[in-house]
Amino acid sequence: MSSLQPWKILKSQMAFDNQWCQVRRDEVELPSGQVIDDFFVNVRPDIVLILAVTQHREIVFVRQYRHGVREILLELPGGGFNSETESSLTAAARELEEETGYVAEQMIPLATLYDNPVKDTNKIHLFLAENAHPSSTQQLDITEEVEIALVPIEEVLGKISTGEICVCGTIAALFLGLNVLSLASSSS
Repeated sequence: MSSLQPWKILKSQMAFDNQWCQVRRDEVELPSGQVIDDFFVNVRPDIVLILAVTQHREIVFVRQYRHGVREILLELPGGGFNSETESSLTAAARELEEETGYVAEQMIPLATLYDNPVKDTNKIHLFLAENAHPSSTQQLDITEEVEIALVPIEEVLGKISTGEICVCGTIAALFLGLNVLSLASSSS
């Protein structure tokens, strides 16, 4: 059993509250007794990421501009929840179709991970979407301009090694999902 103790929250208030960004300012007491009066936390909503695989063993990626890093990145489709009551499975199916126009016959939960637990509050819900196929057109938000890129499974590790795929959540979903696919193909 661990002897580690959580920090004690003495005071907590929103320092910045905007539809695009929320930052909480906590005053905390460490287990040592030392008080930190300005520990800032990014209050972020949970998101879903979808590893969609076509019947031709291609992964459905999206290429889009990410302003935080000012780069165009290759990553898995995903996004936020429409409401507090929307399930992660429903959000994943909806986001896959909205961002890519693809739907899947089966959605398998892979894992729920913390994004950056040092300063962020959110989790990433990862899904594997098997037998994905185009069904409709993209329904993008005002901030989204998205190109769809189909990448053969065999090329994914090379794209990670060269840095073409460099988003943490995407890489986690790829390794988890490719492991599930590998196990499934070896048992059949």
